[in-house]
Amino acid sequence: MHVELPKGGGQLAGFLLLAAFLLSFGFIRMSTRLMRSPKVPWWPGSVKTGGIHVHHLVFGIVLLMLAGFCEFALGPESPWLEILAVAFGVGMGLTLDEFALWLHLDDVYWAEEGRQSVDAVILATLMGAALVLGFTPLEGRDTGSVLGIAAILALDLGFATVAALKGKYTAAVVGIMVPLVNLVASIRLAKPGSPWARRRYHEGSEKLARATARYERSRMRYRRWQDRIGGAPTSAEPPEQA
Repeated sequence: MHVELPKGGGQLAGFLLLAAFLLSFGFIRMSTRLMRSPKVPWWPGSVKTGGIHVHHLVFGIVLLMLAGFCEFALGPESPWLEILAVAFGVGMGLTLDEFALWLHLDDVYWAEEGRQSVDAVILATLMGAALVLGFTPLEGRDTGSVLGIAAILALDLGFATVAALKGKYTAAVVGIMVPLVNLVASIRLAKPGSPWARRRYHEGSEKLARATARYERSRMRYRRWQDRIGGAPTSAEPPEQA
């Protein structure tokens, strides 16, 4: 299978942004895991100033602001467009790596809630990859009539709504770009505890039992992948946490 890298200015910038995002997230997550490992005491600790621990999302926010302001205010062409895209991607990686912190307004990096940072990175990666590869809600539909396009969009949103009601929020969001994802998610069994399951899967029913068994298997597989990517949560906060 031959994969051709995007060549257009905007697409190339998007590709570089996504690559910088993933690389910066991978590096900072590796760094924080090494910080709490007793096997590598030589690894640099977190940044502190005046006794205050400066989280790396602060540097990410600054990069996002600088890159975003320069892009909108200056509207640069290549190669500055690509340079700003890389800076924005690095800012995204540093910021979304601590998504759980600014969601909970608490330092939950290594707590169970910290898994939400990995969720956010996965969702951002899927959305970014879909855009870079050319998937958009109107992809291939701009030649039809207005009513036809509206009908297809309504169908897509309908499948997305069903997927969300079934508790499959990631699929619902990604499916806006790739409708097949929403179609599959809307057909499959709902997540136990979701609005769809509470209303349609009665206590003791075969569907509820199947949904529960399938969800537990999927949840355990996903947790293992989360731990491989971001590290397993710990009950105690490690010293020199980033």
